[in-house]
Amino acid sequence: MFQNPEETYCIAHSTAQSKLLADLERVTFLRSAYPHMISGALQGRVLAMISKLVKPLRVLEIGTFTGYSALCLCEGLQPGGSVITIDNNPEIELIAKSYFSQSSWKDQIELKIGDAVTILPTLNQGFDLIFIDADKENYPVYYALAVSLLNSGGLMLVDNVLWGGKVLQPAVHHDKETRGVLSFNQLLVNDSAMEVVMIPLRDGLTMARKVS
Repeated sequence: MFQNPEETYCIAHSTAQSKLLADLERVTFLRSAYPHMISGALQGRVLAMISKLVKPLRVLEIGTFTGYSALCLCEGLQPGGSVITIDNNPEIELIAKSYFSQSSWKDQIELKIGDAVTILPTLNQGFDLIFIDADKENYPVYYALAVSLLNSGGLMLVDNVLWGGKVLQPAVHHDKETRGVLSFNQLLVNDSAMEVVMIPLRDGLTMARKVS
């Protein structure tokens, strides 16, 4: 995967990812048709650090891919904590479950294969940390469904909020993915129940704390 010099330097001066995560990253690039979708070492360490600061009891992830980010989010789990991760692509199940089973959290991760729009309404409230990294056109829908599941004081993380810079040229880019990200970004920053900060990490990462 291409890394700019700044990102390479940051990775070199950050705590290294585990051997399990490094192997999963390698396997993702060998077996997946879209390896760029993986969070990767730098963002993975950011997710892990945030999880360790939040110390969540319950984590929800929308968009599993090969399971890399779910494993990073597990690193801050409280004893007895759990992660529910959702993906609509059954082809990722074998790889994700294989690496989940090798981890220290094998009994704490539940992978649900199916449409998140259908699955989210079946979940009980009470998540401390939610990570959204799925199909971009549905970001507004995922947000509307997930925010009610987030505890007051809980944290929501959302990836790809810059969407390759397309959000900076809305008059030029009219595809459904860009429209979805633009709509979500505006929806979130206008929600008075959320305290929001967007940071230019990789393709943009938004952190939003539920204040009411």
